[in-house]
Amino acid sequence: MNLLLNFLQSGAFFNFTWGNFFMLFVGMLFVALAISKNYEPLLLVPIGFGIILGNIPFIPGMEIGLYEEGSVLNILYNGVEKGWYPPLIFLGVGALTDFSAMLSYPRLIVLGAAAQMGIFITFMLGIAFGFTQETSAAISIIGGADGPTSIFLASKMAPQYLGAISIAAYSYMAMIPLIQPPIVKLLTTKKERLIRMKPSKPVSKRMRVMFPVFGFIITACFVPGAITLLGMLFFGNLLKESGVTDRLANTAKTAFIDIITILLGLTVGASTDASRFLTPESIKIFVMGAFAFAFSTAGGVMFAKIMNLFVKDKINPIIGAAGVSAVPAAARVAHVMASREDPTNFLIMHAMAPNVAGVIGSAVAAGIFLASF
Repeated sequence: MNLLLNFLQSGAFFNFTWGNFFMLFVGMLFVALAISKNYEPLLLVPIGFGIILGNIPFIPGMEIGLYEEGSVLNILYNGVEKGWYPPLIFLGVGALTDFSAMLSYPRLIVLGAAAQMGIFITFMLGIAFGFTQETSAAISIIGGADGPTSIFLASKMAPQYLGAISIAAYSYMAMIPLIQPPIVKLLTTKKERLIRMKPSKPVSKRMRVMFPVFGFIITACFVPGAITLLGMLFFGNLLKESGVTDRLANTAKTAFIDIITILLGLTVGASTDASRFLTPESIKIFVMGAFAFAFSTAGGVMFAKIMNLFVKDKINPIIGAAGVSAVPAAARVAHVMASREDPTNFLIMHAMAPNVAGVIGSAVAAGIFLASF
């Protein structure tokens, strides 16, 4: 009987809390949204199941929990804590990314920069909320809609809030189709949303090959804190564009990035143990993340409207919202919004220009914070 009692006490039913029940509901909600609504399923399914995995309670000491030294989950979580999953994700993203749209329409790069406005506004908001400068910087990257960069910076500057920052960043990335359209409609007129832009110009192979090399040299020299992320991003893109490393590029953009995404999503989700995750600070982080994302979206849209005051060839301000780093989700949402206003208006390639610029922009912002603090 003592053996049976000890067995029962070590399991979930004797250790469940209301927090565990709530987090299990959140995990199931993530999985449901990914499957039924197709909201970034490659992210939300691993994260959602990870939340479920991390909130089945047990007696500590069995070396099975994520926070128990030497457990399998703890070893896998080292990639998040030490910050080496995000650069590997960037390698795959680089191999998937086509910078042709940005190189064809270079003036749209500034929209990717303007859409990082939410990062710096949220940094100041974090200090007002009582967070340290380092923690505020880590939280503010959520505004770039860049999950890997958020994890990378949080692992360096705010490891105690790594779980909350990671979940907030990926949650808002997945909710782009819900969050961005109302903001864009609020800030634009129907006439502006109907603007048709000229087709993109073709970009030579030489330019596509030179860009990752010289782009990395320039950005790394100015922002050395972003060397790791941008180095892997541009290296992955060079593998794609060189034309002589197709096997490496195909591996980076398929099996390799898929493996890292599985490990990162599952362990980030499993880090949300209710006793550590459900705190007032986590709530503040989610609120700040929402502000950051809203300001970043608004920043890109408003800067496009400002540019239209000075240029002859008008820019559809919808694509300003694509300046956040979520590739290609933000560009796809911008294209869908434009096509709803005019089914013959195809903005996907134009939207990709600020979108891929936003990937660089959020990494640069993280590099600035890392170098500063």
